[in-house]
Amino acid sequence: MFNNVTLIGYLGSDAESCTTRNNSTLTALSLATKRTWKNRETGARELQTTRHKCVSFGRTAEYAATLTKGAHLQIIGEIQTREYVANDGAKRSVTEIRVQRITRLDRAPKAENPEGAAA
Repeated sequence: MFNNVTLIGYLGSDAESCTTRNNSTLTALSLATKRTWKNRETGARELQTTRHKCVSFGRTAEYAATLTKGAHLQIIGEIQTREYVANDGAKRSVTEIRVQRITRLDRAPKAENPEGAAA
């Protein structure tokens, strides 16, 4: 079986980190991806944004903790679904991406040209 996902998108909020019981770092990210298409009936461009909950551990989590809202990222990981009991006693499930690798895709800011330099 093969469980692999690659997402490219923007962070919707700053990374949130905490320390687990075994003293490892856990960081949660909210990655927004967009899908566009042309509506066949109206001819208008449609846009759908999906937010993905991503979790990372260890060294990947330590790096992820430095990321801020708006960062352009590629995330590689696997889809996992887990169940938990909420504070109200109800059994709930959540599907999230367990991050294996993060790559920043932000472009470096353009340096200003010194006077007299060709543009």
